[in-house]
Amino acid sequence: MNTLQKMSKANQLSARKGRLELKMALQALAACSMVGRVKNYWIMLQRFFCLSLLIAVTACSTVRLDNAPVFDRSGGRGASAPPGYYRIKTGDTLYRIALEHGQNYRDIATWNNVQDPSQIEVGQLLRVLPPPASAVPGGVNAANSVTNSPANTPALNANATPNVATPNVATPNAAPETAGSVLPKPVVPLASTSNTPTKQTEPLAAAAISFAWPVQGAVLDNFEEGKNKGINIGGVAGTPVKAAADGRVVYAGNGLRGYGNLIIIKHNDQFLTAYAHNRALLVKENDTVKKGREIAEMGNRDAERVMLHFEIRRQGKPVDPLIYLPPLKP
Repeated sequence: MNTLQKMSKANQLSARKGRLELKMALQALAACSMVGRVKNYWIMLQRFFCLSLLIAVTACSTVRLDNAPVFDRSGGRGASAPPGYYRIKTGDTLYRIALEHGQNYRDIATWNNVQDPSQIEVGQLLRVLPPPASAVPGGVNAANSVTNSPANTPALNANATPNVATPNVATPNAAPETAGSVLPKPVVPLASTSNTPTKQTEPLAAAAISFAWPVQGAVLDNFEEGKNKGINIGGVAGTPVKAAADGRVVYAGNGLRGYGNLIIIKHNDQFLTAYAHNRALLVKENDTVKKGREIAEMGNRDAERVMLHFEIRRQGKPVDPLIYLPPLKP
């Protein structure tokens, strides 16, 4: 009897232990299930947060601000630009865009509300021609900020002709030009709708630009459209580089790749000149310079040898400087 009681008691203890182990196993399983649900909830919360952030960023990028640095950010990269505008391409800089369009980079920045010249993006649309006078505060055309002072280049009136540089083209039977001689100004008939003679109040506006050689030296490379945008003139390091004509310095620095230390002078609304690869720059931006003033020293910055790369640009387009320069002195 005692043996049966002991066996019954042992069975009861074993059964109780089994139920306890089963209970613990069920509790552990429930805990694992809870952890799995919590983990799933956390993953879902992360996905929801990321989606919300993406929607917020997309919404912000579609809002157009009045002080945006460019006029249009939504156009495609391959879309053409309307007249007076330029769409930025890979590798462009504001300095190069200004040079290619014959403008002061500061003016382009002003016209497009660009605060930092380095903060431009591919596909942006930039105004590269002056806005209408009514669009500029005070009604003054912004283009005048980079031209010569009024004393040197008065504003054009309705009867004046624009400034045009005179190419040095030989004329048959023409008298040879002597030192100090002045070529006569071309006579241009003025159209009038009335019988009353009109008076040209700004005679200097029609004066031609007379370019001079920036340095005396052998021409190493001639102008070649699409390949060489100017001429390369040989010389000795430190040789003074002189302004080819009166004007205002619109750029002085080394921000244009391939040009080294560069100076750009704007002479009027049509013409500018560029002087590259200098060893030292002797003028700064917004300086007014006279023809023949020393503006730099020859060097080989970004060049294989000492030389001056000289460009003449008309309305931003490179032209052959030899057409506009006088014959080189022997």
